Amino acid sequence: MNPVLQLDDVTFRRNGKQIIDGISLTVQRGEHWALLGPNGAGKSTLLGFCAAVTFPTTGTVTVLGGRMGRTDLATLRRLIGHVNPRHRLQYSLTVREVVLTGITATIDLPMRWTPSPAEAEHADAMIAAVGMTGKADEVWPTLSQGERGRTLIARALVSEPELLLLDEPTTGLDVAAREQLLQTIDDLDRIHPDVASILVTHHLEELPTTTTHALLIADGRTVASGPARETISTDNVTAAFSHPIEVGYHEGRWSARAKSLQ
Repeated sequence: MNPVLQLDDVTFRRNGKQIIDGISLTVQRGEHWALLGPNGAGKSTLLGFCAAVTFPTTGTVTVLGGRMGRTDLATLRRLIGHVNPRHRLQYSLTVREVVLTGITATIDLPMRWTPSPAEAEHADAMIAAVGMTGKADEVWPTLSQGERGRTLIARALVSEPELLLLDEPTTGLDVAAREQLLQTIDDLDRIHPDVASILVTHHLEELPTTTTHALLIADGRTVASGPARETISTDNVTAAFSHPIEVGYHEGRWSARAKSLQ
């Protein structure tokens, strides 16, 4: 079976600065990866490769069997769901309308476009899957950050993607909203078992219990990569963040705190 995503020795330079330096990654169907690293490590650039929106300076990127530079990227991107909490809307759309923009792959609903009955029904099903049925007719500005996060997950899923990218999805959430959103992400493993995902964060507490693998990076380089339980360790996290960090694991969730030097 071909991998969902393959990065082979990718590099990226901007204005003479090396942002990514020789990172490789292979994601198989149904795997759920965490992409971890400090601010400025290169996580956003790496996610841009995964989303088929950023070309590497050197190396190759193959997404869903299509190699960047040799395939129709517009078609490819429709098979990639992207959850970005900084999602910007020009108009005040309802939850249902925001989800429908996942079908058209646009920020706002296109003029003179109307979803088919099947598309509308599917959108409502995705809204129900993230627990937002009661909010389907409410407009975006009135939603809490947690409700927006769940709406964006439904938007990403409505196009039935094979790869789901979650870019710091719990940004700005209080602890209750964070836990609700993480539960929604965990439920996706049951609802869409074949979908592969990559979640970007620099907080271990924000990793879902369904996380299967992890890639730790620092200064644009790989620190560690592999199965999550082995990779997200005290030694690896300490190396990635250049600070002594004690990593804990309990009932499927990770924690991190400054390691005592005494």
